[in-house]
Order: sequence, then structure tokens, then C-alpha cells
Amino acid sequence: MAKVKYKFNHNSLKYDKIVLSNKQKFYRILTYLTATILIGIIYNLVFALFFDTPKEKGLIRENAQLADQYYNLNNRFELVEHTLEDLKKRDDNIYRVIFEAEPIPASVRMAGVGGVNRYKDLQGYKSSKLVMETSQRLDKITKQIYVQTKSYDEVIELAKNKEKMVACVPAIMPISNKDLRRTASGWGWRIHPIYKIRKFHYGMDFTASTGTEIYATGDGVVELVDNSMRGYGKRIIIDHGFGYKTLYGHLNDFNVRMGQKVKRGDVIGFVGSTGTSTAPHLHYEVIMNNQKVNPVHYYFNDLTAEEFDKMIFISSNSGQSFD
Repeated sequence: MAKVKYKFNHNSLKYDKIVLSNKQKFYRILTYLTATILIGIIYNLVFALFFDTPKEKGLIRENAQLADQYYNLNNRFELVEHTLEDLKKRDDNIYRVIFEAEPIPASVRMAGVGGVNRYKDLQGYKSSKLVMETSQRLDKITKQIYVQTKSYDEVIELAKNKEKMVACVPAIMPISNKDLRRTASGWGWRIHPIYKIRKFHYGMDFTASTGTEIYATGDGVVELVDNSMRGYGKRIIIDHGFGYKTLYGHLNDFNVRMGQKVKRGDVIGFVGSTGTSTAPHLHYEVIMNNQKVNPVHYYFNDLTAEEFDKMIFISSNSGQSFD
């Protein structure tokens, strides 16, 4: 029950009972309500600014855990990247070398996967930088893994064709030369026998009497049978596939025709001295991917290590070619 209040009356010198009108009661109640609401608002603002709710505390803990997980993921990404780097080196320097395939260019392995707009949905958050960096590393690793798997697919196909490829590689000497005495002039700068000028010799010369048999140095298809009396004279070119071709020049006669399939060791022609030549001999070239290469590196079916060294010595000592 509300307390009864009195007010001293100076005129009557008595205490008069205070009676509030309905209007006064309304304003007093309104004042109390307004004050209560204001105090509640101030309390909530202070609490919200300086104190976290249980839900907010839970979200903060969750965000901290997510940040730790992202950092852990980045550490694991480093391990994956190191593993991929090792696979790449093995692929380029071992597997593709074995099958004589070109290494995959770095520009292909490290190609990008999109611009900044690819990650625009991840922007605008407190941890956006961390999330975007992690996403970019994941995309990069995914692309590298895809490139590596395609490379291994290619290596598998090369392995399936390895037996055929080995048979096609020009891996023997083109004439019978067991004692190596027929080795005349090798790859490199030589004095031209006719023009007497220093000229690069893109092949090897083997001296032999006219009519000596010439062998195909690997399986293949005869690409050219040329009956010219200039330059290489009568010559044969065999396409062995897998990027290999061989040329046999200054022949006296042929034993094959264009388009004919030949096996390693088949007699394809006979030594002569046609074209620009000073004596009966065979000029022999190996061509790999349209580039002439030193034939001496391809006699691995014929020569031991000691014989190989001897051939290098003999061919290097000659200062003049025969053509």
C-alpha cells in the first residue's frame, strides 16, 4: 500500500494530506517508466561494449580455432609442395630422360589459375587475407598435381612403346668396324678436303673399300633415296620415328627403295665415293628432332667403354674430313 504523504500548511499551521490528481499520477508513472527504460538502454550499451555474451565468446573461440587450422593447413601445404617439387625433378631428370622426352616447361607447371576476382567472395572478413592465401595455394597445388598426372600418363605411354623405341634408336655403327680402324673423321671443325677451308663436319666418316655393305642403324622407314652426283652424292635417309633420322652419304649403290621398312642391321647400300668426296668412304649423320647431333654418342649397342674412348680419340685426331 502506498504511503500517505502530507504537506505543511503555513496558513492553517496544520499538515494537509497530499492528494494527486489523475493527471499528476499519469506523469509520475510516465517519468518512472522513462527513467527505467533509459537506465536499461545505458546498461545494455555498457554491457555490449565491455562484456562478451556467451555466444560471442563461443564465436571468438571458434574463430581462433579456425585460424589455427588454417596455419596448420599452410604447413601441410608446404610438405605437399616439397613432395611435388621432388616428383617434378624425378619426372624431368629421370623418367623423361630415360624415354628421351622433353621436360615440361616451368611456364606450364607454374601457370596461374585465375585473377583476384576468383576470390572476391572471400573478401571483407577479418581473416580474408589468410583464407585467400590458403585458397590460392590450394588452387596452385591442384593445378600442379593435374600437370604432373598428365605427365605420368605420357611417361606410361612412352614406357609401353619403349621396346619399339629402343629398336628404332640408331644404336650401331653403319659399317662393320670391329677394330675401329675404319673410323676416319668425327664430329666438329675440320679442314675441307677440296676447298681447304675450316668447316664444321656434321657427322662421322668411315673409310672402306667401294662396295662395302652399309647397315641400317635402327628400325625405320626409308624416307629418301637420292641419286645425286653432288654434295652427299648417292644418299639414303631413314626415318626411325621418335624424332630420329639417319643419313648415309657418298654411296656407290642402293639396296632399298623409298618407303621400304628396314630393321637394324639390314644392308641398305654400299660404300662409294660419289658427290663431293675424295676417297671411298661413308658419311654418316644422326638427326634428332631436326637437329644434327654427334653420332658417336649412339654406338652403345656396339662398343664397350674402352672401345668408345678409343673411337673418340681416333675421330678427334683427324684434322680433315673426306667430304
